[in-house]
Amino acid sequence: MPEKTENLRPEEKRTEGLLTEELSAGYGKRVVAGGVSLNVAPGEVMALIGCNGAGKSTILKTIAGQLSALFGRVCYLGQDRETLTAGERAKRCAVVLTDRIRPENMTGRDVVEMGRYPYTGCFGLLCDADRERADEAIRFLLAQDVADRPFAELSDGQKQRLLLARAVCQEPRILVLDEPLSFLDLRYKLEILERIRVLAAARHMAVILSVHELDLARQVSDVLACVADGKITRVGTPEEVFADGYLLRLFNLPEGALDGSTGLIRLPGVKRKPEVFVICGGGSGLPVFSRLVRLGVPFAAGILPAHDIDYPAAKAQAAVLVELPAYGEAGAEDLRQAEKLIDACGEVLVPLETFGPGNRWQKELADYAGKCGKEAPCSV
Repeated sequence: MPEKTENLRPEEKRTEGLLTEELSAGYGKRVVAGGVSLNVAPGEVMALIGCNGAGKSTILKTIAGQLSALFGRVCYLGQDRETLTAGERAKRCAVVLTDRIRPENMTGRDVVEMGRYPYTGCFGLLCDADRERADEAIRFLLAQDVADRPFAELSDGQKQRLLLARAVCQEPRILVLDEPLSFLDLRYKLEILERIRVLAAARHMAVILSVHELDLARQVSDVLACVADGKITRVGTPEEVFADGYLLRLFNLPEGALDGSTGLIRLPGVKRKPEVFVICGGGSGLPVFSRLVRLGVPFAAGILPAHDIDYPAAKAQAAVLVELPAYGEAGAEDLRQAEKLIDACGEVLVPLETFGPGNRWQKELADYAGKCGKEAPCSV
């Protein structure tokens, strides 16, 4: 990985949100992450992505003040965090970390109301307005069904929703979330992501979080910051960061294992003599590829131009791919190569339902497979 951050964003320092400058984070004298310079503007969502152990959680804990900075500085809304009182910090920045709190004899609502303590004074007494803010946060995070149950008896996913509600109840301008989607089922992952976007936009909040699911990180984030070996190696929009196969190098993945357009990962196919030939295109081959990979069946595919929807998955999963340049036309040699593969395979699957001028060679291959008696029903 390069030593210097590859910053794909315009060089503009915005101090009204969250700013870190040459931040070094770690434990005791041991530096886990160094040279961390990040800038998250109000209304913006930044996601940290990278392998386990890269330093993402350590960076977030230091930004949130759970760990002392070893070097550099953290600014909240244009002011150095170290110049702020504990109460001022709490009003500006709220945090949800992966470490679970263990309150005794508290309901979910009690935990959420803890988010109001920066506003209650030394006695910690809540007024009606504080309780109203807590109720609003509970509704916003869809936690009404568990709010009055003992917190200790809840599932991890239910606790996560309440901890997020506590952070929202705190009414911060900066929100730090370490793996906020952990322990959540699919429905709540999607709804939490939607609410993170709403918080950033409607409340003009600067949000920084760590996410393992690259497909979800791409959808929720305005900016991605890649972390490798304790350094920020690339910063840019999801489209910029996902370009040119960079994430394959970041996560040490084989070519084709990650779909750059969606962030979805793919299981590798069996790379030996193909037993099945798939005539596909326009996305029709994707479910067929998945099924063959699950069954451990090596397959060939084609003829696919590089711009086709099926192409990236076929490139990654097919044992052999008859391919063309983007928007290329198949010639006689391409057809002969595909026909030889059909001859060598036991059966041919044709998930394509229609043929037109753009895939006329696919029709020729399907006709050839039919004459050979190898076209099999495609139920996928």
